[in-house]
Amino acid sequence: MVTDKIKQLTEYQQKVEKLKKTVAGQLKQALASLHKKYGFATTHDLIKALRDFAGGKSVARVAKSAGGKKRKRAKITPEMKQKLKSQVEAGKTGTEIAKSLGISLPSVQNIKKELGLVKARKK
Repeated sequence: MVTDKIKQLTEYQQKVEKLKKTVAGQLKQALASLHKKYGFATTHDLIKALRDFAGGKSVARVAKSAGGKKRKRAKITPEMKQKLKSQVEAGKTGTEIAKSLGISLPSVQNIKKELGLVKARKK
């Protein structure tokens, strides 16, 4: 009974592999003729048009830069350091403090170190 199930499983696995190859071939054919569907002479021309449309940038860069402006550098003031100190004493996490003050987590860690709020590393 178990051997029959194993044989059946092997047959199904072979069918799946055959279907994968068939689908891959069909996809390759569809992609190979895609440029014709949209009126381009070659695949290279279609790709060039897409790059031009994206402003010459890669698609990943377009998606990433579409979010907006570059973040400005935060000004760390003495008042901000005092707020940070009181929040540390209140038991807030570094991430919570960073969000509330609008600074990065590494900045929070640097200020904590400067104020002597972190334990020294053991050697």
